[in-house]
Amino acid sequence: MKNLILVRHAKSNWDAPLQDIDRPLDQRGMKDAHLVSSSILDFIPKTYVIWSSIAKRASDTALIFAQNILYPIECIDYKEGLYTFDEKQLEEIIKSCENVFDSIIVFGHNAAITNFVNKFGDVSIDNVPTSGFVALEFDTEDWEEINKGKTKKIIVPKDLK
Repeated sequence: MKNLILVRHAKSNWDAPLQDIDRPLDQRGMKDAHLVSSSILDFIPKTYVIWSSIAKRASDTALIFAQNILYPIECIDYKEGLYTFDEKQLEEIIKSCENVFDSIIVFGHNAAITNFVNKFGDVSIDNVPTSGFVALEFDTEDWEEINKGKTKKIIVPKDLK
């Protein structure tokens, strides 16, 4: 059994004239990341690894979640390839995971996350919002062989407010 949790980065700040990869979280994004990460403890596996896009907004979201679920922040694996908006690239990276890991939490970007969730989950989602959390389960022992899985949990900020 393989477990995949996808988290879309929290809302970012567009005010400063920065490159896309350097945009930080805004105040709402920080609050929403704390809100969602504080409500997921019952839905995360006992053991897992955290992977994050190198984009500031995704890595900052991963840091907030890691702190709230007591995951060592120095163990977050930042992957350049996760800075993508394409679900095929996201799929390639996830399928490249070593099979010694049964569970991964991935912090990334739309449209990749929404499209991936709709391709591999069994619940259709119009849009995974910022700070959105989606847990998928796959009946396989090999990441390369994941296909249609089960959508186990969806948590979005507006449902917690």
